[in-house]
Amino acid sequence: MVDLDDVDLALLALLSEDGRATFSELAGRVNLSVAATKRRVDRLRAQQVITGFTATIDQTTLGWPVHAFTEVRYVGTSQPEEMMQAMTEIPEVEAVYTIAGDPDMLVKVRARDHSHLQQVINHLRRGGKATGTKTMIVLGSWHR
Repeated sequence: MVDLDDVDLALLALLSEDGRATFSELAGRVNLSVAATKRRVDRLRAQQVITGFTATIDQTTLGWPVHAFTEVRYVGTSQPEEMMQAMTEIPEVEAVYTIAGDPDMLVKVRARDHSHLQQVINHLRRGGKATGTKTMIVLGSWHR
């Protein structure tokens, strides 16, 4: 575990809100010099607290308004790595979480419409390894 102080935590919160904030903007918000702020961000990157910077995309504007989570159960002989690999080959899959208990996996999916979602779920079920699925369509969300 990495030891972080209040300034580090503030920088992480600011970068989570806007990964494109300049060192000058960040420095003004945490009351440090630009150089000291850059050193802290560089240290957080070196410690792999910050693992990258990314753009947040509004998938609805790109024609992918249906957002769902599908629970997937697999036969007992399936290996987690094998299950994850199968999911990476499906373009509509945004994220995969292997989880303890029942079900085995939670899959985050995007689709153009409900018919497309059905096709994606059918694809998740193919191959004989899945023993069952349960899909929950997202009606709204909030993110930290």
